[in-house]
Amino acid sequence: MPVPNRIPFHKTYTNAHDLVSLLQSRGLIVNDPAKAERYLEYIGYYRLSAYMYPLLKMPKEQHQYKPGTSFSQVMTLYRFDKKLRLLIFNEIEKIEVAVRSSIVNMGSELTGDPFWLTNGANFTDPNKFSHTITLVDSEINRSREDFIVHFKQTYSDTYPPAWILAEVLPFGVVTNIYCNIKVQRIKKRIAQKFGLQVAPFESWLTIVTLTRNSCCHHARVWNKQNTIRPMMPNHMTGAWLTLPTDALRIYYNLCIIKYFLDVISPQNDMRDKLLQLLADYPSIDQAAMGFPQGWQQEPLWQ
Repeated sequence: MPVPNRIPFHKTYTNAHDLVSLLQSRGLIVNDPAKAERYLEYIGYYRLSAYMYPLLKMPKEQHQYKPGTSFSQVMTLYRFDKKLRLLIFNEIEKIEVAVRSSIVNMGSELTGDPFWLTNGANFTDPNKFSHTITLVDSEINRSREDFIVHFKQTYSDTYPPAWILAEVLPFGVVTNIYCNIKVQRIKKRIAQKFGLQVAPFESWLTIVTLTRNSCCHHARVWNKQNTIRPMMPNHMTGAWLTLPTDALRIYYNLCIIKYFLDVISPQNDMRDKLLQLLADYPSIDQAAMGFPQGWQQEPLWQ
């Protein structure tokens, strides 16, 4: 069905030199136009515009910058966001490895089947399982990992056992496999390893996966709103939050990551790394990220 009131795209390409002139005409201070042009050429105006938008005066539709706003402030936001993504991605890697291992180990132990990941009898939704198998086939066929090549050359089985297969599957596929497991006892045991019930565990895995994907694709994260509201567990084994917190902001994602890390690695240094990053960029609006006043004193961050 056609969407009403749509119009043809009419904007034309504008080169970096003219874009700098446009920004200056809108009140943005550009102390080094040649340098700004290089940034626009190698980063892209459209990508940087996401970091310009918070610096606009109201109403933002007029595209006029707040007095005293400079291009260097735009680049500060851009660099902060980049370092925040790197921090997040580094921490999520630990969660990904731990969750992947727990799903594989618990599923293999409780089913007694090394090939349970590729056995449709272990899953609730046949269509989802069929889609998973299509993704598995794709990953297996294109993989050049030594252990996959060795398995194909040595064994007659169609697929490797779960603990080998899972190593070449994207995290999103692994989490979808978990959500489709038929036996609730298996799902419950896996969730319990992380101190959560099944439903919130699935919800938090979705948030972790989406956050990971944003980091992988170099997307803006610092002030972006989640499109999915994370589910709040009925009870938790680890420390959590006491202050009112916007569950759709990146701070809440950071809290979910920290909760997982506290289970996986109780002596983790995420708090120190986050505090250092914020100290390195004192001009960043932490409220726009969802940080409440006094967040450092939360039980989770102690």
